[in-house]
This record gives sequence, C-alpha cells and structure tokens, in this order.
Amino acid sequence: MNEPLMTQYTELRRELETLTTEAFRPELAEIDRLSTLEIARTMNAEDATVPAAVAGRLPEIAAAIDAIADRMARGGRLIYAGAGTAGRLGVLDASECPPTFNTTPGREVVGLIAGGPEAMVISVEGAEDSREFAAADLKALDLTPEDSVVGVSASGRTPYALGAVEYARSVGALTVGLSCNADSPLAAAADHGIEVVVGPELVVGSTRLKSGTAQKLVLNMLSTITMIRLGKTYGSLMVDVRASNEKLRARSRRIVALATGAGDAAIEAALTATDGEVKPAILTLLAHVDAATASRLLTASAGHLRQALESAARP
Repeated sequence: MNEPLMTQYTELRRELETLTTEAFRPELAEIDRLSTLEIARTMNAEDATVPAAVAGRLPEIAAAIDAIADRMARGGRLIYAGAGTAGRLGVLDASECPPTFNTTPGREVVGLIAGGPEAMVISVEGAEDSREFAAADLKALDLTPEDSVVGVSASGRTPYALGAVEYARSVGALTVGLSCNADSPLAAAADHGIEVVVGPELVVGSTRLKSGTAQKLVLNMLSTITMIRLGKTYGSLMVDVRASNEKLRARSRRIVALATGAGDAAIEAALTATDGEVKPAILTLLAHVDAATASRLLTASAGHLRQALESAARP
C-alpha cells in the first residue's frame, strides 16, 4: 500500500476511535457465547435506551419542525440526504408520506441516498465519500431557499450528508443535521443540529442498530409533526389519506365515521360527492354544506379542516 493511502487510513482509524458509535465494549466481547435468548434480552435492553436519548433532544427537534413547517407552508420541500442506513431511512420516510398525507410523490418530501436508487439495496462504493455528489443531487432538484434539507449521518461526519447541508446553506435553504455523536461536524454545519447520542452499538460500528432506531424515531417526528402543523390531520385522524387500495378505502370510511359519527349511508354519499376525498367529506357532514362549498372553505383555510369548520360556523 502506498504511503499517502496508508496515512489516510491511519487518520480515518483515529477518527473512528473518537466516535461513541464506534466504541468497543469489553463487556460484550464474548456475547457470541451467550444463548440466543440472552443475546435477545441484551439487545432489547440496549434498544430500550433509545427513546430516552431522543427525549433529551425534543426542544431541538421541535425547533427544527417549526422551521420546516413554516417553509413548507410557503411551498417548500422537505429533503432528506444521507448514505447507507441513514439514506435508506430518509428514503423510507419520504416514500411513506404520499399514502399517509396525500403529498405528491417525489415533490413535497424527498429522500436522497448517496449512490442513487441502486444504493437502497446494493452498496455503491465511494458514493458516501463525496460532498460533490450531494451538491449535484440537490442541484438536480433545483433547490430553493424555501426548501429544507436534513442531512442524516450516525457519525455526523459522512461527506455526502455534510455536502448536502453545505450546499443547501449556500442557496439559503433551511438545514438540519441529524447525527448520533456529540460535537459532530454535521450538527455544527446546520442551522438546526440534532445529536441523539445512543452510545456504542451491540455490534461495534453497526449503526443500523440503536443509531438507526434513533434516526427513524426523529425522522418520524420531523415528517409527522410537520404534516400536523400543515393541517394534514384532524386531531389524530389522517384526513388527507390517499385511498389508493381497498385497505385505505376502508380506512377512509372509518376516519369519516370517527370524525363525524355519521352512518354508513351518509358517509358513502359524502365520499361520493367529494370524489373519495376524506377531508371535504367530513366538512360536508359536520358543517352541513355541499361539496363545492367544502372545497372552497378548505382552499381558504389552506387545507386546515379545523379552520374550515370554524369559518363555516360563522354567520
């Protein structure tokens, strides 16, 4: 091996040794000797510590959500950028938003993974090591100052996530850095740093474990609470659900029933009048207005059902 490459690997090894997520735990050195049940209990106990670590960062998470929701209300997008497990989790969260909140696929909540779609199932060598790849991926989305970019990296040092945040800041977009190590370059580079320190992994350096769980919990909060702030729910009901299959069509009817207490016949009539859209169907039943009026009221309230109901109740 040539000397420059050897130096590079030595520096990288030293860097890894400073990361909490990469720490070796002597007490687990012979975990492979334990019974399967004992390993499962150990792993379960480790996982149980993650929610508490997330709880310690709720103020930072809430501040990021408010900033994201403010931009999305003006037409901006929520964009996740990460490599490996972190990237896959971002793509997963983005892909769940259209059926849950009726967002436009690939347009309102977007997941970017280093190496592109192929990297969801196959490791793309070298992709995570490039800040330039991240900038190119964001340029392809025509990033604007109204957008929000969340760089996700367990180590907080992944070049792809760092490059995404740095490019986003250069165009005036909101930036969030989500990592699982303290004092990370990613959190420092972002407008909102969220560092959920879950400690060393059961398998040394396998950040798909506790770190991945922590990232999933935070991403769930970022997207779900943002959508609540944008009026995508009525109470805890998914009133913007897209009824794209039989299960979701049945769920749509149940949501209307829970929101209104109406009978089956009235629910069917309301959903037929509103082309299957749950939110206006609820409004027609609760406010006793026709579908056209319901649509107008929802447009005037920027899609917030509760506000539309209050408007309908005014003289």
